[in-house]
Order: sequence, then C-alpha cells, then structure tokens
Amino acid sequence: MWYWLFKYALLGPLLWLIGRPKFEGGENIPAHGPAILASNHRAVLDSFYLPLLVRRRITFLAKSEYFTGTGLKGAFQRWFFSSVGQVPIDRTGADAAQDALNAGVRVLGQGKLLGIYPEGTRSPDGRLYKGKTGLARLALETGVPVIPVAMIGTDRMNPIGSKMWRPAKITVRIGEPIDFSRFEGMGGNRFVERTVTDEVMYSLMQLSGQEYVDIYAASLKNKGSADESGVGDTGASTNGSAAPPPQDGPVADRVPDTRAG
Repeated sequence: MWYWLFKYALLGPLLWLIGRPKFEGGENIPAHGPAILASNHRAVLDSFYLPLLVRRRITFLAKSEYFTGTGLKGAFQRWFFSSVGQVPIDRTGADAAQDALNAGVRVLGQGKLLGIYPEGTRSPDGRLYKGKTGLARLALETGVPVIPVAMIGTDRMNPIGSKMWRPAKITVRIGEPIDFSRFEGMGGNRFVERTVTDEVMYSLMQLSGQEYVDIYAASLKNKGSADESGVGDTGASTNGSAAPPPQDGPVADRVPDTRAG
C-alpha cells in the first residue's frame, strides 16, 4: 500500500513537478512476468524516477545499512524502505555475492521486476563505468530477459553531495530486452559472465550517450581521483565506439549492488 501512496500521492506529484520527466520505450517492459531492469546509476533519484514512470512495481535490493541505522533517522529509513518493499542485502560478508544472487532469484521467482545498477555504485563524474558480473549470474541462472535502462538528468537534479533537489529535465529511456538464452547452461563461466555484462553495458552506453570507462566506479572513488586511479591506462573508450573488453575482477566485484553506494 505504501509503495503506491508514495508513487501517486506523497512523493510522485513533487517528482513530476520538479523533473518534468519524459518516458521513452515503456513498451519494452513486459506487462507480466519477471525481468531485470539494468540501469546506469547517476544519482540517488534514479531509484525514485524509475519506479515513478514504470507502471509495474519494481523491487530493488537495498544495502542492509538502510535497515540497521539507529535513532530517529534509522527508524525512518527502516520504515521507508520496508514500506516500499525493498529487500535488504549485506554487502560486506564473505558470502555477499551469493546472498545478493539468492535474493534476486527469489524476487524474480515471484514474477516481479528487479531493478539492478550493474556499476555497483553511483557514477562519481557522470561517465559510465564497468559493470559487475553479478547481473550476468542472475540473468543466466533465471533465464529472464535483461532490459537496459538509461537515466538522464537525475545527476543535475541531485548532484553527489547535494542536500537539496534542484529542477532539471529528467528522461528515462528503456531499451529493447536482451535475451541471453544462447548462453543457457553456461552460468559460472567467468568469460561468459563478463561477455553478458559487457553487452548490457554497451547497450547502456548507447542509450545514455555516456562515455564508457573500463574500471569499476568504486575503484575510482576509493583512490580519490581519476589521475590516481590510472584511468588513462585502462583502455577506456572515449568515443563510445566499442563495447567494453572481456575482463573481470575478483569474486567480490560480482555483487550486484542495486541502490546508491
């Protein structure tokens, strides 16, 4: 009940007013049945505008920190994220990748739409970063279609570090579903998982018009700056003309974090 109240009465009207959102490609989302919505991640508001414009309910796997806070703020976060049906996952344990995969499988097994941000965290500078292969593991295990989603303008309304939203034109662009049935039975092969993930990221690059960078966004954030992280040595595409190359990181990089990092 709270999900629909927030969408249509409590928060939705404000989002429509300040974002004047444009919705493109909505026909690519199935009216029924499970699917993965794989989106670029520019701002926290991505998780507000995507559910606002998609008619069906979307479930995101929320980091467990949203459910474990203390005091008034912690209590409000637990109530809010529980009310809108988000599923907590622990991203810090040794089994984080498998726990996230299991949670995603459960959501899709119920015939729902699952929202995932393959980059694993918000883009630190507006570019599109390397996707984590947890998305591929989930798609290959469940066999559901992956639908690429480009969020455009949310970072102008809600820049990183800002405490107030500012009016900006928002566009949500839905791409055609990607069928990975040709890889049936090949889940667990890291080269196949990287190929699947890179195909999704290439679609996101085309939909969003973002420059692609072939490193994980979290790596750049942790190192503090593009120069320090060696962006120029990663083979990043600066003209959007080529798909990401098939590379992969450690198992921890497979966690399909799905809310703002």
